[in-house]
Amino acid sequence: MDLRPPGLRALLRRPRRLLSAAAAVVVLVGAGTWTAVASDDPPPVHRSDNVMAVDGVQLDTSFFTTPGPGRRPAVLLAHGFGGSKADMRQEAEDLARQGYAVLTWSARGFGRSTGKIGLNDPKGEVADVSRLIDWLAEQPQVQLDKPGDPRVGMAGGSYGGAISLLAAGYDQRVDAIAPSITYWNLADALFPNGVFKKLWAGIFFNTGGGCARFEPALCAMYDRVAESGRPDAAAVSLLAERSPSAVGTRIKVPTLLFQGQTDSLFTLAQSDAAAKAIRANGAPVDVDWIAGGHDGGDLETSRVEGRITSWFDRYLKDDKATGTGPAFRITRTGGVDSTDGAAQLRGATSDSYPGLESDRKSIALTGGTQRVQNPAGATPPAVSALPGLGAGGGLAQLSSLGVGVSLDFPGQYARFDSAPVADNVQITGSPTATVHITSTSDDAVLFGKVYDVGPAGTQQVLPSQLVAPIRVEGTRSGKDVTITLPAIDHEVQKGHRLRLVLASTDLGYASPTAPATYTVSLKSALGVPTAPQVDTAAAALPAWVWWLPPAGALAALALLLTGRRRTTPAPDPELAEVPLQITDLTKRYAGSTDRYAVRELSFRVQKGQVLGLLGPNGAGKTTTLRMLMGLITPDGGEIRVFGHAIRPGAPVLSRVGAFVEGPGFLPHLSGRENLELYWQATGRPAADSHIEEALEIAGLGDALARAVRTYSQGMRQRLAIAQAMLGLPDLLILDEPTNGLDPPQIREMREVMIRYAAAGRTVIVSSHLLAEVEQSCTHLVVMDRGRLIQAGPVAEIVGSGDTLLVGTGVPVEEPVVEKVAALPGVASVTRADDGLLVRMEPGGSAPRLVAELVRLDVPVASVGPHRRLEDAFLTLIGGSA
Repeated sequence: MDLRPPGLRALLRRPRRLLSAAAAVVVLVGAGTWTAVASDDPPPVHRSDNVMAVDGVQLDTSFFTTPGPGRRPAVLLAHGFGGSKADMRQEAEDLARQGYAVLTWSARGFGRSTGKIGLNDPKGEVADVSRLIDWLAEQPQVQLDKPGDPRVGMAGGSYGGAISLLAAGYDQRVDAIAPSITYWNLADALFPNGVFKKLWAGIFFNTGGGCARFEPALCAMYDRVAESGRPDAAAVSLLAERSPSAVGTRIKVPTLLFQGQTDSLFTLAQSDAAAKAIRANGAPVDVDWIAGGHDGGDLETSRVEGRITSWFDRYLKDDKATGTGPAFRITRTGGVDSTDGAAQLRGATSDSYPGLESDRKSIALTGGTQRVQNPAGATPPAVSALPGLGAGGGLAQLSSLGVGVSLDFPGQYARFDSAPVADNVQITGSPTATVHITSTSDDAVLFGKVYDVGPAGTQQVLPSQLVAPIRVEGTRSGKDVTITLPAIDHEVQKGHRLRLVLASTDLGYASPTAPATYTVSLKSALGVPTAPQVDTAAAALPAWVWWLPPAGALAALALLLTGRRRTTPAPDPELAEVPLQITDLTKRYAGSTDRYAVRELSFRVQKGQVLGLLGPNGAGKTTTLRMLMGLITPDGGEIRVFGHAIRPGAPVLSRVGAFVEGPGFLPHLSGRENLELYWQATGRPAADSHIEEALEIAGLGDALARAVRTYSQGMRQRLAIAQAMLGLPDLLILDEPTNGLDPPQIREMREVMIRYAAAGRTVIVSSHLLAEVEQSCTHLVVMDRGRLIQAGPVAEIVGSGDTLLVGTGVPVEEPVVEKVAALPGVASVTRADDGLLVRMEPGGSAPRLVAELVRLDVPVASVGPHRRLEDAFLTLIGGSA
């Protein structure tokens, strides 16, 4: 049984490519071929599966090509740790359609390949790559630089990224590489500054299937270090010799480095070291810091794969006209759109890589000498990152969104604060500070971190949830230590403070178990690199993979610290046919006992309704939708969908479909292929997708066969709606589905929603376009400041205003107008072109008004409310929108 969190499994397996060395390959099994049936665009992809014998180990491989004469460059794609060649199939097919011969394989000990896991042993996994390159040189489809030397590139993420770097160092036939979120020195990654990164190391060995699945030397090393809590010289040497840094002077090929900002496993310092070493060899190097990483966030898969393809087009196909992008790029998170919860991502670029120390700014800190206790057993530990949450919303994702979740125990840390900064400060790189440390023990282990603290201490954010462990020897007599803090990209806003914290423990690391007291004092200001040459783009990039929001990590933290389990209430049979029942739903803001995002919210939605969820910014709409989708947990009340209580992962959520603004599709695939790929990822039977019905409702027609990159914004939105409708969920949630659409496209989207609900299903739509909501929705729920203001049919809410339009066949004379104004319950009367505008007093009755008008011989032709939904909305919320 695989006990890893699903988000972690996906993240470790998702990264992409391969390795190197030399010898002969014997094909043991030809597993046949497979051809993707497709139209002229895209071309069909042929796949050949083989098992190759390499030095007594069987490697399971797949070779992807497209029809056509001539030879083409080859690409090796390596999978992530714990995965297999199957994880790379889609990317391999995409590259094959772009004119490459692509080879994937399962590394030793993974998938159907045999052998022991060697953590990219030069004599094992790296040598296997050279055998695969030998095999490529014999294939008639592969372009050769000379006999036995194919034109070949490699790419991969995490474990696969490291083998790409190693292969380039060991086998000179590798021509270009594009490693992602990987390590340069594995010893530095798992034993930073001599401190054992125990949680991530444990995840590695458990993900691999347990210690027995590894080479004996690795198993013995892990047991030894895990028991002692401290790496020894032999352990450091063993991992260092299996690291790209061991052959850094030999890597001389064009290298595109992607590194994750939300990554406590392989930090930005790893790619920094790689970039400097490879550039020193004279090779072209571009660096790209993506939003996500091993701790969660957006892996920007579509953009990353597109840039890799361009890189190979330039350096494998020798297409000099192909742009490879900027020398340095960062994805920056500008917070969350309060209306829909979408992360605001922007690209920042520079014509040169600034490194981690560019243009340091000195920021003074205050705080006297402080005593820090290292508790016996290093318990309780401080909390920063939670390794293992992975793509499921790790704490690093929270800090990038401006939400602080960290835990330092009083008496176990020293803190030094700056004054409020006078202007915004952009930190890009590794801050540094010098401190003086004295210890009652022979050495001290501390964990350095820099917090962004809001005005009056209202919010404390640890950027990317990163800490810098430091082990200092010989501290009994005191020692000055310069601390290099984690590399980050983070903007400190005007009026905020910076806080340097040195803690004695951290959940992710092994601290000394013997109690000790550390005395810490400041010796320098905090130096923060600012990299002013990096320019942020004006236009926001789409953000579409933040599926699990910040509160997911909060819930995980609560489970970790308290061990509590929530029980799921039994289904309510009386609500079995009710799509949605919300009762006294309450959610407090993080860290607050009296501030509410949602408070005592109750309403019911019936089958066939199109319900509009309305409210000004901060009304609680997005929080409500997230609770409804099981992404965050309420503090009070309950949500029931068809009688079943909603909890994260509740089975009834399979009856709910959701669309979040900013959908992400693979641009080179057709609309249909994107939907089919998405449904495959759910693991549900193809027959359950009801793809044809969803497509008919979405009304995309012949566009389904075209590549998504040719789609207009409206077509992309409809494709996203079709994706949400796959499986024909009984309850469909749409958050701002008309954003960015022109009037004809908005009308088409309205028709899509109405058609979907017409079959007896239910749609909930959150939108700011009130006129559109009035035309497309049957019912409304209006919220303000977390509370329900009004719920009911649209006509009832729009018609509940205090002004009536009395239509008359002929103009009304002024004396009659005066008599109407004097009637009981009438506040005022104004003549209009088509009758009278009558504003009623509280308690005034429209039927009584009509009776009085008839008595006064007013020629009444019609009576109705005189306001739009916008008027009703502003009236209900008091004009605070």
